[in-house]
Amino acid sequence: MSPSERIDQLIAELTDWRGKTFASIRKSILEADREIIEEWKWMGSPVWSRDGIIAVANAHIGKVKLTFSYGRASQILTSSSTRASKATRDERSIFFEGDKINERALKNLVRAAVDYNQLKLKKKAPAGTRAKVHKSEKT
Repeated sequence: MSPSERIDQLIAELTDWRGKTFASIRKSILEADREIIEEWKWMGSPVWSRDGIIAVANAHIGKVKLTFSYGRASQILTSSSTRASKATRDERSIFFEGDKINERALKNLVRAAVDYNQLKLKKKAPAGTRAKVHKSEKT
């Protein structure tokens, strides 16, 4: 089964509000950038990536957790951000029944994560592979 099919199956198995929340999160992430890849990692976690991991989501009893590798997700994604937990390196948003996801903010966060991943790749590229800019091209 492909990762996308596994995510479909997971959502179908979540017959309560968590399935709808999970599906909404997934839809917003995929709409934010058409080149995002769905993966299935760590013994059952949906992961979205492009040039590196963007986010991972999990459904737990009574909540859905979305974790970004980097960012300030918890403060802008939920209507009840006081309930969102904070971490040092990653950023988690925890959704509870009745929480409304700010889809626009989620898409913006995903785009920012893609930009961040691409910037990291450019910095890691060996000097000989970086694009050279001629003095006349600098602005």
